Formats: sequence, C-alpha cells, structure tokens
Amino acid sequence: MLKKVTAIAMLASALVFTGCQTTPDQTSSQAVENLQQLQNRTWIVTHIGSEEIKTVPTARNIPSLQFDAATQRVTGADGCNRIMGSYTAGKDTLTLSQMAGTKMACMNNDDLDQKFNEALTKVTHYQVFGKTLKLLDSYGNPVIQLTSAAQPR
Repeated sequence: MLKKVTAIAMLASALVFTGCQTTPDQTSSQAVENLQQLQNRTWIVTHIGSEEIKTVPTARNIPSLQFDAATQRVTGADGCNRIMGSYTAGKDTLTLSQMAGTKMACMNNDDLDQKFNEALTKVTHYQVFGKTLKLLDSYGNPVIQLTSAAQPR
C-alpha cells in the first residue's frame, strides 16, 4: 500500500513539475525572425502608397533603405538625396528617428524625394514576407512597399 501511495505521489509531482516547465515564447522567436528578415539587406522602393515606383537599375540614388542591426542605423536614398537616421524595431513595430539627408537639387524626379520622405514620417509598423517589406502607418495601411533583390549581406 505504501508503495502505491509513494508511486502516485511521485507521478503527481512529476506531472506538476512538467506542467510548470516553461515553453519557448513564440512571440519573441517571431520578433527575432522578423528582425532578421528586416535587417542587413538593401530594400528597393516599389510603391509609395498606391503609386508604383519604377526605377532604372543604373540610376543614382534609387529610393532604398538599409537597416543595420549592429548600429541600429537606417541609411538609403530618397530618389534624389542620401538619407540616414536611427531606428528601433520590435516584432512588428518600427520607429524611425533623427532622420536627415543631403540637400541636392534634383530635377525631373516628379517630387519622388518629397513623397518618399513624407511617407517615412508616417511609418509605425512593418511586415516582411520573403523579399517584400511593407512599411505601415498606425492604421495598418501600407505607406511604402519595398523589395529585396539581393540576398542578405
């Protein structure tokens, strides 16, 4: 009888301790995966809002962004000028801050630089699906869509 009670007590204890064991946090692993997809690659702008942006691969200052994981800096071009700043990213949140750029005079670019910079000020979230990055506003609307043609660096 004592053996049965001891065996039941040991089995119950094992179940209690197993039930209390921590499981991997899917939220944090998803955040890490999203950040790995976002960072350390060049993203080329394909859309600002619903407007498709077509660029010639040989053009200078193609609208693009790069997110450097080591320095938490964002760099790129707005279609005319070089831009830079810092960023903070979470699982799906993205905050761009201290944005600055060069001030070159650009002609015949259909105000692409102004549209791009205005859209960047609205960014609060992001989504990455393979080679597509969508920068979203606080309502979840895409403000900029980008593509990565190259492998992560």
